[in-house]
Amino acid sequence: MKPIVAIVGRPNVGKSTLFNRLVGRRKAMVDDTPGVTRDRNYASVNRFDIPFILVDTGGFEPETDDRLLQQMREQSRLAIEEADLILFVMDGRAGPIPADREVVEMLRRVGKPVFYLANKVDGDKQESDLNDFYSLGVDNLYPVSAEHNRGVGDLMEEVIKAFPQTLATEDDGEVTRIAVVGRPNVGKSSLVNRLLGYERVLANPMPGTTRDAIDTGFIWHGQRFVLIDTAGIRRKGKTVEKLEKYSVMDALRSIERADVALIVINAEEGVIEQDTKIAGYAYEAGRSCIFVVNKWDTLTKDNASIGDFVDQIRTEFKYLPFAPILFVSARSGQRIGRILEEVTTVMAQYSRRVSTSDLNRVFSEAVTAHHAPLSKGRRVKFYYITQVGIKPPTFVIFTNQPDGIHFSYERYLGNRLREAFGFTGTPLRLLFKGRER
Repeated sequence: MKPIVAIVGRPNVGKSTLFNRLVGRRKAMVDDTPGVTRDRNYASVNRFDIPFILVDTGGFEPETDDRLLQQMREQSRLAIEEADLILFVMDGRAGPIPADREVVEMLRRVGKPVFYLANKVDGDKQESDLNDFYSLGVDNLYPVSAEHNRGVGDLMEEVIKAFPQTLATEDDGEVTRIAVVGRPNVGKSSLVNRLLGYERVLANPMPGTTRDAIDTGFIWHGQRFVLIDTAGIRRKGKTVEKLEKYSVMDALRSIERADVALIVINAEEGVIEQDTKIAGYAYEAGRSCIFVVNKWDTLTKDNASIGDFVDQIRTEFKYLPFAPILFVSARSGQRIGRILEEVTTVMAQYSRRVSTSDLNRVFSEAVTAHHAPLSKGRRVKFYYITQVGIKPPTFVIFTNQPDGIHFSYERYLGNRLREAFGFTGTPLRLLFKGRER
C-alpha cells in the first residue's frame, strides 16, 4: 500500500498550490478566493523515492455556521482520519491566528506524524519573521513557498523519512487480484457474494454497510483469485451528498492492490460523475478495467436498451475505450459467470509480453503507413521499440523528438499495437525517449 499524505489548513493558505507542486502538474484548481477547493482531490505521486497518494482538502474552519465551510471541514476531518501523514499548512505572511491554534490542538490528538508548514515564505526576511508560529507549541516549523518551490525539497526529504515502515508483501504472479469498486449501494457486496457462491460479506440496501475492504481468496477453474470488496463509505452520513464523497479513498486503496478493477455501475441510475472519478483513478493507476452494469434485471428494456447504455458508457469514459462492458444482476445471478471469464481474458493481456522482433516489425509498418506530423518544423524520426514491463504492458519508443509526439499519433500507435497483439482489454503505456549518443 502506498502511504497517504493529507494536506489540510484554513482556506486560502496555499494548499492547492502545494498539491500541484508535489504532483508536478496543475491538477487542483487554484484561485485567490478562499474556498475554491470544496472536495478532496487525490493524486498518485511518483516523483520521490517512495510513491505515495496525496490528498488535497478544502479549508478547515474549526468553528463556523456557514454550511459550505462545515462540509469542507468534514472532508478535512475524513482526510485526516484516512491519512498516514499530515501536512498542516499555515499562512506565513499573515502569521498564526486562533483558528490555527485550534487545529494544532486537534492534530496533536490524532496520533499521526504532522508536519507544520508556514507557506508563502518567499525570502530570508520573511523566514526570520516566523517566531510567532512557535507560540503554537510546534517543535519543527517548515518555511516553504509552494508557488516558488522554496523549501519544498527539504520538506519532502523529511516527509519520506517519516513514512510508516510497512512489510513488503510477497508478489505471487499466479494470483489475480480483483478490486470491486463503485459508489455506495451499487451492489458491490452482493456481487462479491454471488461470485463466491456464499454470503462472504454483509449485503444491505442501506448505503455504508461495508466499512472496510475485505479480501477473499478462491479458486475458479484451477486459477487462483483474490476478491477485494471495498467499503462504499467509512461511516454513515446524514446526506446522500456526503455518502458519495466517502467512496473514493476506499476505491483508491483497493485499486492500488489490484490487477483488475470491476467498476460497478447501478443500471437504475445510469452513469454519474462519481463513477467517472473512480474509473479515472483505475485508469491512472494502469489497471485493467471491466465495467459491470448491475441491477440490469430491474429495468424495463427494449431492443435498443443495451446499445443505448453502451453508448452512454463510451461517451462518459472516453479514456477507457478498451474496457469490456457486462450487464449482470447480482440478485438473480444473471450473466455472473461472464465476469470471471472476462477477468481471465483481460488478465492474460495485462501480463502479455511481445518479442522485440515482432514489435519492431509491426511498429515499422505502422510508421510507414502513417508518418508522424512535423514537430517545430522538424521531421520526427523513430528508431526502435521495446517492451519494458507488464501489468500494464509498457513500451519504450526511441525517437529524435521525444517531446514532439502529438497525443493523436500516440493513440494511433497504441491502437496498432492493440490490433496486432490482441491488447484489446488492457491499458497500454507508451514512453518516448531520445536515443543515447
